Amino acid sequence: MADHSLDEFRRHWQEELAQAQALRKRRRPEAAERRPWRPEVVPGRGEQQASGYLALAQGLLEGAGRPPAARATRAERQEAASRSRSPPAREAAGGGEQLVDQLIRDLNEMDDVPFFDIQLPYELAINIFQYLDRKELGRCAQVSKTWKVIAEDEVLWYRLCQQEGHLPESSISDYSCWKLIFQECRAKEHMLRTNWKNRKGAVSELEHIPDAVLCDVHSHDGVVIAGYTSGDVRVWDTRTWDYTAPFLESDYEEDEPGMQPYVSFVRINSSLAVAAYEDGFLNIWDLRTGRYPIHRFEHDARIQALALSQEDATVATASAFDVVMLRPNEEGYWQIAAEFEVQKLVDYLEIVPDTGRYPVAVATAGDLVYLLKAEDSARTLHYVYGQPVTCLDVSSNQAAFGVKSLGWVYEGNKILVYSLEAERCLSKLGNALGDFTCVNLRDSPPNLMVSGNMDRRVRIHDLRTDTIALSISAHQLGVSSVQMDDWKIVSGGEEGLVSVWDYRMNQKLWEVHSRHPVRHISFNCHSLITAHVPYERVVRNADLDNFVTHRRHRGLIQAYEFAVDRLAFQSTVPICRSSCDTIPGYNYDLVLAFPCDNS
Repeated sequence: MADHSLDEFRRHWQEELAQAQALRKRRRPEAAERRPWRPEVVPGRGEQQASGYLALAQGLLEGAGRPPAARATRAERQEAASRSRSPPAREAAGGGEQLVDQLIRDLNEMDDVPFFDIQLPYELAINIFQYLDRKELGRCAQVSKTWKVIAEDEVLWYRLCQQEGHLPESSISDYSCWKLIFQECRAKEHMLRTNWKNRKGAVSELEHIPDAVLCDVHSHDGVVIAGYTSGDVRVWDTRTWDYTAPFLESDYEEDEPGMQPYVSFVRINSSLAVAAYEDGFLNIWDLRTGRYPIHRFEHDARIQALALSQEDATVATASAFDVVMLRPNEEGYWQIAAEFEVQKLVDYLEIVPDTGRYPVAVATAGDLVYLLKAEDSARTLHYVYGQPVTCLDVSSNQAAFGVKSLGWVYEGNKILVYSLEAERCLSKLGNALGDFTCVNLRDSPPNLMVSGNMDRRVRIHDLRTDTIALSISAHQLGVSSVQMDDWKIVSGGEEGLVSVWDYRMNQKLWEVHSRHPVRHISFNCHSLITAHVPYERVVRNADLDNFVTHRRHRGLIQAYEFAVDRLAFQSTVPICRSSCDTIPGYNYDLVLAFPCDNS
């Protein structure tokens, strides 16, 4: 009985299908040439199931053959299916009714696309979510409870902290909620940037040496070293507020006649301090062991240039026509790692970072630029007769130096960028009227470089297009020192002015002024160190004991801390922090006038 009813239902279905096809052929004659595809029904035990799938396929073909505008809606399909079934068939054919209902349900589900109906292992989901940034993770956490658990996983937020430079020395087990740590670091970063822009914080003037003039200053990670005309070398750690600067002792005997020679150059890194003297001597101190030098090296002539690697214990010196590289061996004894002979006196010397086992240095001597590799002889990187080099800076794979154009063919002063691996010129930037006095490649953001010129301008160079991205008129007597990061520039001039710029807005934020030229600038996210070094190293006034005269000629080192949540002008001036037992000529009795300043 059921088979008979199913056959009758299929016969009615095929008749109505044939009528519909004939009507469509009359309306569209071009469709008569197409042969409709009909699956073959295999007789046997699966004939009933095949017949049901035949009806389902024909229904799908009918829907697919119509144009989009003529397709029936869901309600129309249900009504047409109910009309196609005759009352005897609906009463007798239970299996056929189930097939038609299944056909209608399948057609209804074709219009509904599920959003996300896949079950993934937790480890695989973490591997997918690790490519998202903080904003995308926040959006994913709002999708569902499952996505919220995955988006707030500790591994993901720990990786974000490491990628953005927050707490780089920490491990994942140091904190229990890395998302909260990330938010706190972001808030602190925003606060520091606001303090930088508004000059909020504290400024401290590093204590000077009486009867001595500042000769050279260098800093690394908040630790400052300074050399004086008295032969003294002093070190400050500006990461602590109430710090005292120890003196680094030399090997000179106290009973030697005369004063110690002037300090020509000083350099410092995380573990070593180096000082070069006018008589050709070189002292190397280990900051972790004590105040006395661990090695002393002597040149026959004055040292013209000094360089210290920021990563390891490698020192390079240039004296006369020789360049010497010093480094300790496996047993800790210092020795000459390489020695080179150049044709002219060296003006600038820098050690290339991240070179591995063998140290590499770049030296400029007049119009010659040398690439000095420890396992090879001195190689000429650049040479144009009559065009001397005016400044130098290096990164791990590039060297940038300013070139002064002279002679009959004047092409303008430029900055050349060389590849240290290929040993060829990559970019020629600038074409300025003045000499380039400073360039900063190592600390600049990727694909950018900042330079200073005697034409009073600070320029940002785009290394991708070999163009000048920004040019700022900064200092009246020329730029002497410059450094930049991802949003600001700090520049120093020959007139003693230190300026802070927001180069994205092309706006000066603030400035400070001192008497002498700015020879050193070093800053990070929360601190700034500036050094004003005098031109002359001799106080010409006969009254050397006069504090005003000495202060006018001795030079100045200042440390700014922007992590302190108070205005810079509200911080205590260093001279007001003196105690009552200080020499009266040096405090002007300001302690008595402001007794609360010493608290």
